[in-house]
Amino acid sequence: MGNEASYPVEMCSHFDTDELRRLSKSFKKLDLDKSGTLSVEEFLSLPELKQNPLVQRVVDIFDTDGNGEVDLQEFIRGTSQFSVKGDEEQKLRFAFSVYDIDKDGYISNGELFQVLKMMVGNNVRDWELQQLVDKTIIILDRDGDGKISFEEFSAVVRKLEIHKKLVVIV
Repeated sequence: MGNEASYPVEMCSHFDTDELRRLSKSFKKLDLDKSGTLSVEEFLSLPELKQNPLVQRVVDIFDTDGNGEVDLQEFIRGTSQFSVKGDEEQKLRFAFSVYDIDKDGYISNGELFQVLKMMVGNNVRDWELQQLVDKTIIILDRDGDGKISFEEFSAVVRKLEIHKKLVVIV
C-alpha cells in the first residue's frame, strides 16, 4: 500500500513514522485473507474484540467508502480517533457516530434502541429497554425535537470524560 511517508497529512496527523509502521504491520496481521481490506470477521479475530457487540458499528464508522470492508487508509484514519494525541472533539464525534446509524447528525429513539439492544442482547426485555430509551431521549433532548443532537450528546458525555478512555496506545 505504499510508503508511510506518502500518506496524506490529515490521515497521519496523530501518528509519527514509527506509529504508522506499527499500524501498517497490525493491519497486515489482521488481514487474514491478504485481500488488502479488513472484514468484520477479521476484526473479530482479535481476542479483545471477539466479545464486543459494537464491532460492526466500529467497522461501519471506519468504512468511509461504504464497501463493507476497511482498507489501510480507513484503518489508519479510524484508529487515529483513538490516538493519545487525538482531541476531545474527535473522540466525542466518534462516540456519537456509534449511535448515529443513519449519519444524519442526530440520535433518534430507534437508533438509540438498536445500539443499546446490541449491547444488552436479550438480557433486558424490549419493553424495558424502550422505557430506558424514551427516558434518555426526554432527559437529553433539550430542544424538544425528539432526538439527540451532537451538542446535546456532548453536553452529557463531556462531563463523564469518556473521551479520556477512548485511547489506544500504538
